[in-house]
Amino acid sequence: MKRLVFSLMVSLACLSAAAQDIVKTGLNFGPLPVVAFDADKGLQYGALLNIYNFGDGSNYPNYNSKIYAEASFFTKGSSLFNLSYDAKELIPGIRWSTAVSLALDKAMDFYGFNGYQSYYDYQKVADGKSGDSFIFTPFYKVSRKQLLIKTDFIGDITEHFKWEAGYHASWFKEGAIDRDSINKGKEDSQVFPANVETLYELYRYSGVISNEEAGGGLSSGIRLGLVYDSRDKEGAPTRGIWAEGHIHAAPKWLGTKNPFYRYSLTFRQYLPVIKNDVLTFAYRLNYEGTFGKNAPYYVLPYITVMGENYDRDGMGGYRTVRGMLRNRVVGLDMFTYTAEMRWRFVRFKAFNQNIALGLSAFSDGSVVTRGRDMSNIEHLAASLRPLVKGQEKDSLHVTMGAGFRFIMNENFIVAFEYGMPLSHFQKNSPVYNQDGTGAMYINIGYLF
Repeated sequence: MKRLVFSLMVSLACLSAAAQDIVKTGLNFGPLPVVAFDADKGLQYGALLNIYNFGDGSNYPNYNSKIYAEASFFTKGSSLFNLSYDAKELIPGIRWSTAVSLALDKAMDFYGFNGYQSYYDYQKVADGKSGDSFIFTPFYKVSRKQLLIKTDFIGDITEHFKWEAGYHASWFKEGAIDRDSINKGKEDSQVFPANVETLYELYRYSGVISNEEAGGGLSSGIRLGLVYDSRDKEGAPTRGIWAEGHIHAAPKWLGTKNPFYRYSLTFRQYLPVIKNDVLTFAYRLNYEGTFGKNAPYYVLPYITVMGENYDRDGMGGYRTVRGMLRNRVVGLDMFTYTAEMRWRFVRFKAFNQNIALGLSAFSDGSVVTRGRDMSNIEHLAASLRPLVKGQEKDSLHVTMGAGFRFIMNENFIVAFEYGMPLSHFQKNSPVYNQDGTGAMYINIGYLF
């Protein structure tokens, strides 16, 4: 049996290596439906579209320009709209990337600050979902409206060394949930009571979230950075290094309501284990930090980027730490890692397209290295403190999982992945189920 499995792997690897790509030219379209479900937001439905322009094909598998558009809606009223444009040849010698994102969310995840310093009562959530009591999930939700606008420019210093400069603006309106919307369609026994405060409301009452930052506001800032990029290709790299560092300055004179100064350092490397794109080990190390002792809470839960992508919120979720509750790790300074083995077990041509199928195994993790001041929770009534107070300090949140990918023309990639936190298996530990119990994702692309 072992010999049969080994022979099959070798045969598939040889088939993969032997397949020669069709050089794509002109416009290529990649539409995809969006389908998901959230107990408090309802069914998500919508569509996304990638439009790649490969020009005369001389840069393939890299594109000359790309448009990405997404529109998603939820049956209980939330919606998400994204539009981005990435052009490498429109401005001679400069790569220009711009994006607009609008999220109208009636039930955004909010689990507090500093990771395990904030307690997540998974048992009350489970009891509510099983019908034993009212659903406790809205305790960890906020209402949020978010508009992000950015434009970035990247230019060459040397072949692989580049400069980055951009303008990023975001407008947030954040507050307590609309109970009428959250409770819509639920039986009386499952309704979140009007007399039970949410975690956000407890933070407001105690002063953990100050009056100045409560509700959100405008953040207007400039980003400056440097990047080293030696990847063999961008959509699905198999060798090279992609490292960058930038600072984000959002001063009051640019219109920012609550000024802040932050920085981001990211190192990514792709190591071919079996050549010809068959087996690749890839990893990412990221550090998000804050200059000074404070930054508004609504700008913290992000991995900040420059270039063709836009900021990804929530340490937890498909783009950050798969398998962990979204926004579970939020602090002034945060470290995050991803390690992934990527195996393309077959490649073929169909309908004049280059197709590959791949499997992956991964581990993600994150930790708050410097947290926000949580001392004000002592101002809460003694009966409420156990709802919000966890460990004395955060420790590493680790997840593991696996996935399947459909890869077309090295850029249009559909991903199916499942991740699970290791804390789910630590029954006798204080962190048991503090990161959730796992999650399934259907999305596009690789994380990096």
